[in-house]
Amino acid sequence: MSKEKPGGMMETVRTIVYAMLIAAAVRTIAFEPFNIPSGSMIPTLLIGDYLFVSKFAYGYSRHSMPFSIGPGGGRILESVPERGDVIVFKKPTENKVDYIKRVVGLPGDRIQVTGGILHINGEAVERKRVEDFIERDRDGNIIRAAQYIETLPNGRKHRIIEFMGDRGLADNTVEFKVPAGHYFMMGDNRDNSTDSRFADVGFVPAENLVGRAEVLFFSSDGSAALWEVWRWPWAIRYARLFKGIE
Repeated sequence: MSKEKPGGMMETVRTIVYAMLIAAAVRTIAFEPFNIPSGSMIPTLLIGDYLFVSKFAYGYSRHSMPFSIGPGGGRILESVPERGDVIVFKKPTENKVDYIKRVVGLPGDRIQVTGGILHINGEAVERKRVEDFIERDRDGNIIRAAQYIETLPNGRKHRIIEFMGDRGLADNTVEFKVPAGHYFMMGDNRDNSTDSRFADVGFVPAENLVGRAEVLFFSSDGSAALWEVWRWPWAIRYARLFKGIE
């Protein structure tokens, strides 16, 4: 048998290196995949969802780079998020942790939750009661929660849920004044979301924005382990595949 020529081996190595560089470039400047490990954005995002995040939607900061490598100092090619965007960001108090929430407050806004209803600049946000949210969790338990359609001042509509009605821990807050260059984030699962209502997150600096959640490319209900190939077809949430994120 003939041995592989040294030149052929080098060509293989070169091809692998190029492929890795291209993948890193796409991940840095275009789209990055993320998965949803918690239920803070139910019903919009479910545990086991996998999505693509647009890295160029708001420009680039050091957090656009792998492992947040690079100098601080703001963003380049910056674009301002719209109220209602679902955004991946680095937790301000822990810059290595990725969070995903919805932006409800822009710089200069006054944000307050009173009786479970979001208020922006002194005005109550429209909230319409719809059918209950019902889902089966990974342990087979039925989850049921009151569900609403919330309409933000710019007309953006999205669904939220209230497991504790309007008596949750953060259903009555002080008024927050969003500083310049910062954003106020909230989860759609209002009673089970650690977000800007809590000091552990607080206002999110523009530099910490990673990107805008765009589309789901895969979703599993967790009923099949990675090695249980024969169960995969029943674990996939087919209705959520390639679904845009509102």
